[in-house]
Amino acid sequence: MTYQRRQYLLAALSGLASSWAGPTLSNEVAVPAAGPGGDAEIALWPEGHLQRLGGGPQGPEQVSPKGSVTQVSRPRLQVYRPGRPDGSAVLVIAGGGYAHIERGKESTPACLWLQARGVTAFELVYRLPGEHWPATAPLQDGQRAMRLIRSLAGRFGLDAARIGVLGFSAGGHLAGMTAATPTVERYAALDAVDQLSSRPDFAGMIYPVVSFMPPWDHTHARREIVGQHPTAEQSAAYSVDQQVTGRTPPVFLAQAQDDPIAPVDNSLLMFAALRKAGVAAEMHIFPEGRHGWGMGREGTRVHAWPQLFADWAVFNRFFGPGT
Repeated sequence: MTYQRRQYLLAALSGLASSWAGPTLSNEVAVPAAGPGGDAEIALWPEGHLQRLGGGPQGPEQVSPKGSVTQVSRPRLQVYRPGRPDGSAVLVIAGGGYAHIERGKESTPACLWLQARGVTAFELVYRLPGEHWPATAPLQDGQRAMRLIRSLAGRFGLDAARIGVLGFSAGGHLAGMTAATPTVERYAALDAVDQLSSRPDFAGMIYPVVSFMPPWDHTHARREIVGQHPTAEQSAAYSVDQQVTGRTPPVFLAQAQDDPIAPVDNSLLMFAALRKAGVAAEMHIFPEGRHGWGMGREGTRVHAWPQLFADWAVFNRFFGPGT
C-alpha cells in the first residue's frame, strides 16, 4: 500500500469514533463533491426507527487500531465518489464472522480501489447479532442498503442496471444472501425506498462463507446467525447455495484452496448451484492464500483477484473500461 493510499485509508476510518450528524432520510441526502476517501455518510434507516425497535449495543462504537469495527448502533453507508464516475456502483461488505467488521483490511481498501477506477462505492457498516440485535439484523441492513442505493441512483449519476455487491468472508455470505433472496422480505416496509428492488445486478464473493450445512458448519458466521444447534431447515435457509434460482444475478467467486476458515468447498458449492440454475458465474481458485487476504498482498497469487474481478465486470458491461 502506498503512503498516499494509507493516508486515505486512515482518514476514511478516523470518523468512525466521532459523533455522527449525517442525513437520516434518503430525500435529505446531499450529493457531496468527489474526494479521495469516504466523502459522505448515509443512514440506512429513518431517524428513530432502530431506537423504537430496542436492543443494540450498550456502549459507543469501537474501532481497533487495524480498523475492525464493533458496537455498531448506527448502520450506515460510507460513500466513495470517483472523480470520473462510470455510472456503476458497488455495495462493499467486509467480513468478521458477524462478530466484528473488518473495514480496515477489507471493505475500505476495496472501496478506495473501486473509487480509483471510476466506480461509486458504498461501504456498509452493518449491525452485528451478538450486540443485542436480532440474528437477521445484518440481512436486513444488506437488503435496505441495496434499496437505498437504488433510490439514490439519479442523484449520484448511477445506471440503475449496474449496481452490484461485493463481500468478503461473512460479508460474502451477506452479499450472497442479498443477491439470492431479494424476494424474502427481511423487515416491514417503512417508506418509498422499500418499494424498490433489493436485487443487485451482479455479485462478487471473496473467500465467502456460503454453507451453514454439515460438514461446513463450523464457521463463526453460522453460529452468530443460526446459533449452536440449528435445525436442518434453519441451516438450509441461510445457506446461500441453497437459495440460488434462475433469478440470481451473475456471480464472481475467488477463494484459496488452503482456506482454513471457510473451506474452498464453499465456493465450489456456490458455483455448482449457479451452474445448475443457469446463472452466469466465474470462479478463481488460488493454490494458496488462506483466509482474510483483502485486496491481496503484492507478490502473492491472490493479489490477482481485483484485476480479475474488474475484467469480469468490464466484460459483462457492469463497469466501464476504467483507466
